[in-house]
Amino acid sequence: MSYFGTDGIRGKFGELPITPDFILKLGYVTGLVLIENNQNSPRKPSVVIGKDTRLSGYVIEGALQAGFNAAGVDVYMLGPLPTPAIAHLTRSFNADAGVVISASHNPYYDNGIKFFSADGKKLTDAMQNAINDKLDAIMAVDGNNDAVMPILDPAQLGKNNRIDDAKGRYIEFCKGSFPYQYDLDHLTVVVDCANGAGYSVAPRVMRELGANVIAINNKPDGININADCGSTHPEGLQEAVLKYEADVGIALDGDGDRIVMVDEAGNLVDGDGILYVLATQGQTKVAGVVGTLMSNMGLELALEAADIEFTRAKVGDRYVMQELEANGWILGGEPSGHILCLDKSRTGDAIIASLQILAVMQARGKALSDLTEGFEVLPQKLVNVRLSQMQDPFEHEELVVAFDKARATLEGRGRLLIRQSGTEPMIRVMVESDDEIECDVMANDLADKIKAILG
Repeated sequence: MSYFGTDGIRGKFGELPITPDFILKLGYVTGLVLIENNQNSPRKPSVVIGKDTRLSGYVIEGALQAGFNAAGVDVYMLGPLPTPAIAHLTRSFNADAGVVISASHNPYYDNGIKFFSADGKKLTDAMQNAINDKLDAIMAVDGNNDAVMPILDPAQLGKNNRIDDAKGRYIEFCKGSFPYQYDLDHLTVVVDCANGAGYSVAPRVMRELGANVIAINNKPDGININADCGSTHPEGLQEAVLKYEADVGIALDGDGDRIVMVDEAGNLVDGDGILYVLATQGQTKVAGVVGTLMSNMGLELALEAADIEFTRAKVGDRYVMQELEANGWILGGEPSGHILCLDKSRTGDAIIASLQILAVMQARGKALSDLTEGFEVLPQKLVNVRLSQMQDPFEHEELVVAFDKARATLEGRGRLLIRQSGTEPMIRVMVESDDEIECDVMANDLADKIKAILG
């Protein structure tokens, strides 16, 4: 059985695999894999653990820490910090792995585990498979925990440490990505923190660079993360930018690795728009950009007009990263707001991506609306169909026929994408066309058909 989805292990807290006993075993077997991979090292393996603001994070944090310590791994607890901060601090602390407790943009009742390797990148498939194999073995064993997780020598148990200056380290890292010759003194910036992991550090980064910062949704209570706010619900940010007559708005998601922006007129600039600005308006023209199957065709056409190569990866920042490395490029991302600037960070980072946009605004002396003028978005409709359980729509002939008919209708002027979520029982229907009404009707008709057949 594979416990890993497209971005770690995720689910509803209290249901397998997101239960305290499973998480304890996950920490233990991951620790064993780290020990096996570091047999020639004179020191114990170590991991850093960070989390977002979900209430269940306290339980998962304790279970993970106990599992790692039981395996003989030292643990450094970082507290609530964005996912990219954990990636950075994994390298900064010379740790063997980084662990993030988060379900990203999902509601508070979900949670999950993401891993980073020692170099601050997503785990290799080989290491993920090794962890999964050990999980399979340990979950198959009956009996008590002594039999399942043997402690051979109590003298070799790992230690637990809490790091007090983790926020400060990450804040300085983010500020270091902003060109030293500029500041943000004349800008008013609204930051929607999604009541998530960036609630403290994101406003501080902008303030310390000189901006007049208005922070919203920055009071997490454990259950309001992503609740009608953040990058998945930018309407409040759009209203706030207009209300405060701000120069720009920035919305994070719950774990701080996604970003969408709002220009001074209240218009939304999603990940495609951010990629367009960074690719075409930056001081150095990029060789190419990696998008995904969800990237709007308008981005592809705009980059083609700018003589910049564009290629699509599968959905997921892991696949964007793989394609960037294969091409030797530095810029890629997703419409949802995962933006990778590999010359600044080794993973998608909402704060760092926003700083690069602000730097372009400063260098060009232009508003965000001016920088996006050359990017025309084709009408696109995305409908999420939630199912009672994971199912493959392509196993049903009636649905396949309907999909093929829709693709034939759109040929030459649009696209159809049917995609299963890797983390939820959900089918995503995306229709792109030069006709907005056609987009809406076709997407909803296909969604209704999927729901009727799959339930």
